[in-house]
Amino acid sequence: MAFKNALLVISPYYHLVARYLEQGATDAFKAAGFNVDRIFVPGALELAPAIAAKKEKYGCFVALGCIQRGDTSHYDVVVRESSAGITLLTVNHGMAVGNGILTVENEWQALQRANPRYGDKGGEAARAALSLWSLINE
Repeated sequence: MAFKNALLVISPYYHLVARYLEQGATDAFKAAGFNVDRIFVPGALELAPAIAAKKEKYGCFVALGCIQRGDTSHYDVVVRESSAGITLLTVNHGMAVGNGILTVENEWQALQRANPRYGDKGGEAARAALSLWSLINE
């Protein structure tokens, strides 16, 4: 039987958004009978490396954070690279990783997507990781 430990790796730059994402993901993992731990990293680009560093201890992972468009092209780079990092962990290492990184135009959009009562993107990311975990362990 595969171990049922999940790790939430959270970038809390937008604190309320991160809290909503964390709540949704935690609720989804607990409903599936998983133990949940969490660690915090400075930004979206640090999410995938932090997950890779913890790959031996957990069966499921969720990257949680928010990238809000600004006035420069930096947004595009961070969105592309953070998403690619998560994808590489799943494809190249067979890890069950849910991508809960919101990419938004403004904070209102982020709050609507993150809130477990409305968008519940943290819960969706956890359920995606659980689905991958089931496939890996069947």
